[in-house]
Amino acid sequence: MATSPEHDKRIAEMTFAEVYPHYITKIEKKGRTKEELLQVIEWLTSFNEGQLNEFVNQKTTFEQFFKAAHLNENATLIKGSICGYKIQEIQTPLTKQVRYLDKLVDELAKGKPIDKTLRKP
Repeated sequence: MATSPEHDKRIAEMTFAEVYPHYITKIEKKGRTKEELLQVIEWLTSFNEGQLNEFVNQKTTFEQFFKAAHLNENATLIKGSICGYKIQEIQTPLTKQVRYLDKLVDELAKGKPIDKTLRKP
């Protein structure tokens, strides 16, 4: 299933500040910790908690967020479906990167161990 230009634009313009609190709520409802979420985000993007707080305060868009990120070289090992899309079939790089993050948060919320969530070849 291909993403539409409208979908990709909406993703690019969404701010990290809009989504981050939902990530925290989602994982905490399932008994996971904010520290585990931070570990997953840092693995994917290389951003630490202080940097994430800056992105929230500055209302950084996902486009700006991922442009500044140093994506983990093993991010391409993240497979599966998220929000009705197979990650490996998404053509737009930014949309794929956002879905990588969504998938990692989902796995964390579903109880997947951190060492399995953080892909290693």
